[in-house]
Amino acid sequence: MTESAAMEIRHHTVSAGGLRTHVAEAGPVDGPPVLLLHGFPECWYSWRRQLPALAQAGFRAIAPDLRGYNLSDKPGRIDDYAPDKLAGDVVSLANALGYNRLDVVGHDWGGAVAWLTAAFPATRHVVRRLIVLNAPHPALFVSQLDWAQVRRSWYMLFFQLPHLPEWLLSRKDWAFLRKIFAHTRALRQNVTDADFAVYRQALSQPGALTATINYYRAALRQNPLLLPKLVEPVEAETLLIWGERDAALGRGLTEGLSQMVPRLRIEYLPAGHFVQLEQPDEVNRLVIDALSQPLRIPTVN
Repeated sequence: MTESAAMEIRHHTVSAGGLRTHVAEAGPVDGPPVLLLHGFPECWYSWRRQLPALAQAGFRAIAPDLRGYNLSDKPGRIDDYAPDKLAGDVVSLANALGYNRLDVVGHDWGGAVAWLTAAFPATRHVVRRLIVLNAPHPALFVSQLDWAQVRRSWYMLFFQLPHLPEWLLSRKDWAFLRKIFAHTRALRQNVTDADFAVYRQALSQPGALTATINYYRAALRQNPLLLPKLVEPVEAETLLIWGERDAALGRGLTEGLSQMVPRLRIEYLPAGHFVQLEQPDEVNRLVIDALSQPLRIPTVN
């Protein structure tokens, strides 16, 4: 395969776990696999700055549309977006692509899915290394809440309402969505009108907007207070990249993780929530450096 062919982003559909999943891939087919999980309200396109960089570094970069998003299947029930199903999707997709283990990178909701995949006993075996961008550990989120974070997280409660969130996000030609991607100066510079059009088209797919909000609805319906009892400490080497100017998720959510994530390193960047869009070069450097290091054998106490 030529270098230009390895850098090309290729799209296809994978049948995995009873769902059809749209996948964007780049890099040599025999390169170490890296799964990139996007967040809300995005799609595979969230990783447009990372796919070529990882490919050039010799990795096989794989960016799916998560269930409910863009061109992937969109189950209709809220329960279809329960945490165990989302983590199961990672294992099903990895196996369908021919991998028993791979490195997992996730941002926002994709970061939550990555955390859970690495922590659920039934799925943790698939995660070789873990990199999370601006996503709190779901099993610790409730215990980390203070009043400042409760105010920041108002939208999670708002999204529990039927129909109204969908109306608000899509009204006036998706003005609220546009506001999300204009929150910081760096975002306004790095998310062009053409980029925004991709996100708008992805959320305009039949059933997509409700499906993406159902992630939030399912998370609260499953009683998040029980989640810590269902997970185990993350065994994988973990890098947490945090844009410390995140308006929705405070820096305090990065504290107190050592018991659940013993092999953790945290890097803070001067960016907002969409850190991989605001600081793509630095995020690429951190990710590639972390994935290029030899795996260390965990210390046995």
